[in-house]
Amino acid sequence: MEHHGKAQAYRNYIFVFIAQFGLAFALFFVYNYANRSVLNEEFSYSYSSVSVHQEPVNETRIILVWTWPFGGVFPLNKCPPYNDLSGCYYTANRSLYSSAAAVVMHHRDVCYSKKQLPPLPKSPNQYWVWFNLESPSHSPNLHFMDNLINLTMSYRADSDIFSPYGWLEPNQPGDNFTMPQKTKLVAWVVSNWNPSSKRVRYYEEIKKFLSVDVYGRQHLGLPRTEHAKILSQYKFYFAFENSIHEDYITEKLWKNALSSGCVPIVLGPSRQNYERFIPKDSFIHVEDFSTAEQLAKHILKLDKDEKAYQQYFSWRSRLHPFADTNWQTHYCRVCKAIKEAPTNKVIGKLGAWYR
Repeated sequence: MEHHGKAQAYRNYIFVFIAQFGLAFALFFVYNYANRSVLNEEFSYSYSSVSVHQEPVNETRIILVWTWPFGGVFPLNKCPPYNDLSGCYYTANRSLYSSAAAVVMHHRDVCYSKKQLPPLPKSPNQYWVWFNLESPSHSPNLHFMDNLINLTMSYRADSDIFSPYGWLEPNQPGDNFTMPQKTKLVAWVVSNWNPSSKRVRYYEEIKKFLSVDVYGRQHLGLPRTEHAKILSQYKFYFAFENSIHEDYITEKLWKNALSSGCVPIVLGPSRQNYERFIPKDSFIHVEDFSTAEQLAKHILKLDKDEKAYQQYFSWRSRLHPFADTNWQTHYCRVCKAIKEAPTNKVIGKLGAWYR
């Protein structure tokens, strides 16, 4: 009996062991199956995510600022609302040169040695953009750029990217021009005093008949913070350019004269050239008079005839000048231009055009 009881207990032990082992195996199988299902789902999700991520997206056009113009650093990728920057990214990082869609070169920063230009060969799909606001008289070594430049950007209206010093905009409701109080007659701001230049020679002649307040180097001081305040006191302003070239109409007209509320007396390209950009009754051209003495007499006459003087501001009821241009204003135009630019365009002789 005792032996029989021990044998029964042993069989019970074996049964329990087998049952536990079987249960453990079943649980392991279920767990392993479930875990593999989860892993398969995670793999499937991960693969799906990668596939979505790798779908083609709109290509970003890198625009490389090769040199800061005259060393003037300005914020990149921050442009006025009228510039569409979608699909473009501006950078000054030269390590991105080979992948850049466009490279913008400021002439005066690369014109003294060909070594200052980006390296050759360049990508056939890359645009080299030549940027210059100086006149041809102050733009040396234009031949360095022959057969290299794809797009021009300058004050010239026939540039690929027209980038003027200023322009006129239509008035919006509520835009009203108020004439600044006028207590003085004629002002002129000049930093580069060249006695042999046309503008200095004209001044030397007209000052015999007319008093002119001259500001700038070696003349009256003009603090930058007081610029508009001081010039707005004058009825007339000498917007005399340092050289005479087509469309070369600078801040002397847009900012010093028009934005300050003065009547500009211009010396530059022809009257017809000015009239492409501003109303014919908004300015006085030195070539309207055969001599400097006649111009002086006209100015003195207008000084005594308020009604006639006011006629030079009649256009202000329709338009107002925009003259607050900066480097960003110009560079921000490149994005739109390269989206629309023709392929395979190269400027053969830059100097033959820019003269």
